Amino acid sequence: MKIAVIGATGLIGARLVEQLRASGNEVMAASRATGVNSYTGDGLERALDGVQTVIDVSNSGYLDERAANEFFYGSTLNLLTFGAAAGVTHHVALSVVGTERLAQSEGGYFAAKAAQEKLIRESGRQYSIVHSTQFFEFIRSIADAATANNIVTLSKALIQPIAADDVAAAVAKTAVGNPVNGIVEFAGPDRFRLEDVVREQLSVRNDPREVVADPLATYFGTRLDERELLPGDGVTIAATRFADWLR
Repeated sequence: MKIAVIGATGLIGARLVEQLRASGNEVMAASRATGVNSYTGDGLERALDGVQTVIDVSNSGYLDERAANEFFYGSTLNLLTFGAAAGVTHHVALSVVGTERLAQSEGGYFAAKAAQEKLIRESGRQYSIVHSTQFFEFIRSIADAATANNIVTLSKALIQPIAADDVAAAVAKTAVGNPVNGIVEFAGPDRFRLEDVVREQLSVRNDPREVVADPLATYFGTRLDERELLPGDGVTIAATRFADWLR
């Protein structure tokens, strides 16, 4: 199968390219580094030539709703339009567990992701949307974003994070299967309070920052209910445990 990976040099994209090639697929690794820009459309016609499946794991560098929406809408519309012209038969996109709930309650980045998903659903194209919980590899960034005066102040929300390798495997498996024309969810096997998982990772790294929980704390500017970051009942649980990943 010939597959184009959009965002191929990112955290998930690089792993995804490696896994797909290892299983015998022909992969077009598309990113700005390879001359392909899904937002402007530059290089897309070439990148999608002969491709059966396109996987979008690109991401906006902006968290505010207006800028993120501009990126996701423009990029996704280009991928759907160029994909249709190229004869792509399966459009796969990576998104976030809780997107719809968070879009309704908080807006912001999550509203932009929800709009992206809506555009895919209403495109008339065959598709699969992969919802993942937060990555283990991103936990330190959560801490950094919540730090002031060497104190990490976090929401009391629950989180069920997943290893990036497991996310890539989930996306790869979805991409080589038939389109589900819906959402499939993936999460790690362990559930934590956000404060606990951040504290554990900082401790392993001998990071001296103090971690405190505050019911009024936000998550990248978003106020969370306790369970908003958790997957639903039909979630597929990945194998890698957080403690094993830390080691």
